[in-house]
Amino acid sequence: MSGYRVSDVMTRQVVYLSTETPLDEAARVMKEADIGDVVVTDGPTLAGMLTDRDIVVRAVAERLDPAGTTIGSIITREVVMIEQHCSAGEAAALMRERGVRRILVCDADRKLVGIVSLGDLAMQFDPQSTLGEISEQPANN
Repeated sequence: MSGYRVSDVMTRQVVYLSTETPLDEAARVMKEADIGDVVVTDGPTLAGMLTDRDIVVRAVAERLDPAGTTIGSIITREVVMIEQHCSAGEAAALMRERGVRRILVCDADRKLVGIVSLGDLAMQFDPQSTLGEISEQPANN
């Protein structure tokens, strides 16, 4: 994995939703795009990230109304970022250090260009791995 850069393994499709998006709408977007996370914005500002785990732990488990709850109230506000030219090994180490399964990827100007997940790293390291599927299960982020 050491020869790969984050840009080689990241997902370039980034889906953005507003903090005011109802939870049920966000869940539909995630299902239709077959993704486990969306980047959440508050106007032009990055507000955080919504993951499938956020939905389960902060909304479903708390019995919040999916149509009446906005994603801004349950998102993970502290996001972890890495520059796209860093190595995949550095991304894995950062995930381990911060206890997360997804990291936002930026360019040299700190513009968001993708997301790298534990599953992305596993699939690059071992294409036969089922970790890519497992990483979309509720996790620590």
